[in-house]
Amino acid sequence: QVDLVESGGGSVQAGGSLTLSCKASGGTFANYMGWFRQAPGKEREGIVGIHTRSGIPYYSDSVTGRFTHSQDNAKNTIFLQMTSLKLEDSAMYYCAAGDMAFIPRDQRLTARFYDSWGQGTQVTVSS
Repeated sequence: QVDLVESGGGSVQAGGSLTLSCKASGGTFANYMGWFRQAPGKEREGIVGIHTRSGIPYYSDSVTGRFTHSQDNAKNTIFLQMTSLKLEDSAMYYCAAGDMAFIPRDQRLTARFYDSWGQGTQVTVSS
């Protein structure tokens, strides 16, 4: 397991932007990293799953075209640029890491494949 620390959350008006960061300890990325979010009273939702070696992300339909993954391998940090934010994007956002050798692309948003989790960072979108 690795320690993950998210940052960058905050309050923003609808249509605005925020960029979240997640720094992983331990020297190297896990094979897969992901972003999940959970709003009060709702189930946790996977929104981005990343194969870190290739840097290729897989986005949920709810964020495709609005959220963009990037990563800094030298700093063991991934970023999530969020644009055109909507009220329904308000949630606690969590970074996760998993070391399975292979996760099928359409399973990379599934929480059970990730075994390290950050403490979360709150994103609140207001009208």
